[in-house]
This record gives sequence, C-alpha cells and structure tokens, in this order.
Amino acid sequence: MSKPRILVVDDEIGPRESLRHILNELYEVETAEDGDSALKRVAAQPFDLMLVDIMMPGKDGLEVLKEARQIQPFLPVIVITALDQAKTAVEAMRQGAFHYEVKPFDKDKIRSLVKMAIENRALKREVSRMQSQVEQIYSFENLVGISEPMQRVFALIRRISDTDSTVLITGESGTGKELVARALHFNSSRRDKPYVPFDCGAIAKELIESELFGHEKGAFTGALTQRLGLFEAAEAGALFLDEIGEMETGLQSRLLRVLQEKQIRRVGSNKAIDVNVRLIAATSRDLTTEIKVGRFREDLFYRINVVPIHLPPLRDRAEEDVPLLVAHFAKLICTSLDRPEPQFDADATEALIAYSWPGNIRELRNCIERVLVLNGTKAVITADDLPPHIKGRPAAVALPLSPDTMDATTALANAGGGRTLDDIVSDVERAAITSALKQADGVLTRAAELLGTTRRILKYKMDKLGIVSLREQEESAVTASNTPNL
Repeated sequence: MSKPRILVVDDEIGPRESLRHILNELYEVETAEDGDSALKRVAAQPFDLMLVDIMMPGKDGLEVLKEARQIQPFLPVIVITALDQAKTAVEAMRQGAFHYEVKPFDKDKIRSLVKMAIENRALKREVSRMQSQVEQIYSFENLVGISEPMQRVFALIRRISDTDSTVLITGESGTGKELVARALHFNSSRRDKPYVPFDCGAIAKELIESELFGHEKGAFTGALTQRLGLFEAAEAGALFLDEIGEMETGLQSRLLRVLQEKQIRRVGSNKAIDVNVRLIAATSRDLTTEIKVGRFREDLFYRINVVPIHLPPLRDRAEEDVPLLVAHFAKLICTSLDRPEPQFDADATEALIAYSWPGNIRELRNCIERVLVLNGTKAVITADDLPPHIKGRPAAVALPLSPDTMDATTALANAGGGRTLDDIVSDVERAAITSALKQADGVLTRAAELLGTTRRILKYKMDKLGIVSLREQEESAVTASNTPNL
C-alpha cells in the first residue's frame, strides 16, 4: 500500500527540510518553495495533506489554501504561522484550514496533527460517498431528462411507486431500467425493506430455479446445506428480475404460479411458503414477438405487464437530455476523482448530441468517464478530446448542392479500395443530406424534418462534412457582390 502524499510549502529551506525529516518515515513528502509551484503540483497530482506557511512572497498561505481547495476539495490544509500571525491563522481556519501550528514545531504534535488530518480526510470522503449513494437511491436525481418521453416516465413512477402493482420495464440495453426499478422501490412504502436485483441472463439456466426459490439440503448433487431463495430474501420488499425474457419457459410456468398463489416451494420440498414480494421485471426484448415464436408465455406476460414503463433510447431524446446527462455524469465522476468539473464546449456538446449512442446511457457514462480520466484537470473539454468514433472527422472538401451529386447507392457502391468505414459512412451521410436539402430547396428546418432529425444536428453534420447549401452559397455571393473593392 502506497504512503499518503504530503506537500510542504514554505519559502524558507529550514522549515521545509525540518518538516520533511519529521514526516518522511511514514509519508511521501514533497516540498515547494512558493505558492505558484505548490499549486502546479496540486493540479498535477492528488495529495492527502498540505502544510503551508502563512507569510510567503508572491501568493501567501491564505491564497494558496483557497486555490488548492478549489482544485482538490477534500484536501486538508495545516497552516504554519509565527506567534504574531495568530489572527491570520484564525482567518485561515474560517476558510477551511484543518488546523494551524506555531513555529517552532513540536515534532510529536506535528505528527499527531498530520495523522488526524489524513484520517479526517478519508472519513469525509467516505461520508460524502455514502451521502451521494443515499441521495441517488432516494430521489430521481440519477434519472436525468427534460425531454417529453422522460417526463412521462417520471410522472408514471410517481403515480405507481407507492403501490404493490407488478411493473414491466422495457427498453434497449443501457437505457436505465434498473435505475427505474430502484426509484420505484426506494420511493415506495417498502423502501425500508430489501431490494433484491437478479439478472436472469447472467446465470446458468439450471441454477436459476435454486437462486429464485431456494433449495433443501440434498435436493440435488452439491446441495450440501439448505439455502433460502431470492423471493424469501426479498420478503416484504421488492424483487427485480432483469432480462426476464431470457428465462426458459419451464421456469416461467413456475414463476407464474408464484405470482398467482403468493407462495413458493424450495427445490426438493413440498412445503408451501407464503411470500409478500413486489415484483418488478425488465427486458430489452420485444416480448410480444417472443410470445409469437413460443419463447415466452402469454399468460405470464399479462401477469407481469400490469403497469408497463417504456424507456426511450437515448438517440430519441439526445438534443434535450444529452447535455444534462453529460453535466450529471461529469459531476459524479469528478467528485469521485476529487477534482473540479470541466466545461464541455459547444463543439463537444454538439458532437455528443449528434452521436447515435447504441449503448445508450451506459455508453455515454463510460465515454464521459474516459474523457475526464484521460484529460486530467483540463478546464474545458473540446471535440478533439472525445473518442474518435464520436467526434468524427471534418471533410477536406466542401461539396455544394448540385443535381449531379452522387446518391447514397453510389456512395455504397464506392466502398472499399482502401477507404475506411468512416469514409464510407461520411459519403452516405453527405449524399442523404444533400438530397434532403435539394428536396427542401435549401431550407434547413424542412430538410431536418425529412431526415427525422433536428435543425441543430443537421447543421452540425453539414459543418462536419463540409456541405454548403445553395441558399448559403447565394447569401455568400450577395454579400461578396455588395462588398466594395479596396
């Protein structure tokens, strides 16, 4: 385990080296001779504690304290002061300093203060983490969206959360189905009882029955002891069955019986056990199609589909919700990394909105985490900081709209020949956009409607691909003709 890192800041070499000597045995100690160099170190790497002298040329200790804690909010700071600087030390305490110590140092007291400060930092971070988890569980804060489809979801959750009705949550993978299940449970009267999640697609089919209903000792080879199932573990609470469409039909029949009778029987037992459990199920499959092909029981579908909640894919609400989600994830991730939140500039935001997000919210969160980790304490995230498949590549040549512009079929026919997939996709997008602009007489809003997107995303794509509509060309020509020659 690595030693805690301490930064000692003092313009005098004597006190710096004295503190290094006192602390070097238990801690990794670095030193800085002025405020600017200290702040550069704090911005470059995390520290567990900083000791800073009050009186220094340039930035004094109070300025260093203030700016360092803006960079690393959980960084404890012990200020070092002379006897006649006690009032200044008190002011440092008001600004968040952990403690102050008067020169000359008492070695044992310094060691004790440092130990207390580092333990206090760890405790504060743990409390902050737990509070964050509680807030996420007991509110809709982790369900982010101002789009109309998400507002309908929020309204439905509020209406049904305090009931015992069975709920079926549908939506593509990564849309946040378990977040909705948690919101339903932890905003209900059962919130103080167990919430038990189970992924039906993550365990061998022959083991699911034992997991759900439990088993008696000796019920099968390897059943060396009695085991309670998840229905019993969730007693008086909620059981969340994720990807219920993966469940085999034989087990579906047994689940249907449990929902009808409110009783279970452990594997290897004939004794019925009453259960009081709210069932919340989720699936990324189309269960109506699964019913038609015989992979899902129709009677079970009606039993679990009492209250359906459908989560829209992120691409269908990107313009309204992606900026909010980006800010939300940036805040959560930067809190865990103990660093300030950066801003995403307009180009980066437009690129994130324009991307199709096949992995939905899960993919977006992973993308934001990757960007923040790789870019350190950078204050502004630009499109160049995004992964290549999201930021795209600007076209080298601008193509004016003309009748002989190649169509999408031609673009696909030209695939290959050493050209990358990005090149081919860009050609198809360029052809589709130019065709839509032609039909819309160059009116961007009308062209966006034809393409099933928004004007803002269309304009972003046009700029990225170098497309200039006839209307823009005409406006540019008029402007040039009205400009006098100098």
